[in-house]
Amino acid sequence: MKTILLKMAGPLQSWGTSSHFETRKTDYYPSKSAVIGMIAACLGYERNSDDEIRQLNELDFAVRVDQPGHLIMDYHTVAKYKPNGELDKKKSYVTHRYYLQDAVFVVAVGHSDSEFIEMIERGLRYPYFQPFMGRRALPLPADFIIASTDCGVIESLKKEPWKAADWYRQKHSSKLDIYADAELIAGATEIVRKDRVISFSNKERRFSYRIESHLELELEPEGTGEEHDAFAAIGGQDVYIQS
Repeated sequence: MKTILLKMAGPLQSWGTSSHFETRKTDYYPSKSAVIGMIAACLGYERNSDDEIRQLNELDFAVRVDQPGHLIMDYHTVAKYKPNGELDKKKSYVTHRYYLQDAVFVVAVGHSDSEFIEMIERGLRYPYFQPFMGRRALPLPADFIIASTDCGVIESLKKEPWKAADWYRQKHSSKLDIYADAELIAGATEIVRKDRVISFSNKERRFSYRIESHLELELEPEGTGEEHDAFAAIGGQDVYIQS
């Protein structure tokens, strides 16, 4: 078994599985379908590469909520124009878009086929298309690839140190929530989520239901966290910009 651990952290994230029309919602933690979409983009799959994308559903998946963040709503004005270039005021409207602010998650994806996982890791390190956290305006952190391990996704998350910011760890306990494919956590609370990818095609996006389980995890005392640093991947704090 081989697992890749990924950190999702930044000012804003959005992981919607039930967005429609003018209201764009977000779930409270990354969805498997969104992570599959990110991996597919990194591997260079087109939106209509249904067979290749569906194979990614077979990945073991789990996410650990290290810092839940806050739900916020923003709005965008959408304008439509007439064929002559004039603004069509009757077809301009406001959309409401929801985000998670200042959240930190550790995502684990794994598979028994080590070559399959190694191919995915190469794609994540050298992406064909630009990956993002739910929406194109929300880039991944530079240090989003944490590590690869030789154990399952749940065991990997249990071993990985807490990634929350220092200020958050000082105010909260290290009891964290894990959400995973149902078969990975026996006897846990089950949740139904419309989160299994059938097609990402622009003509007809389709998803079916998957079942996931919830587990509360108390990290070991030595599992300390870290302050998220946008410059950590390029030299830490000793970075100077000359004017």
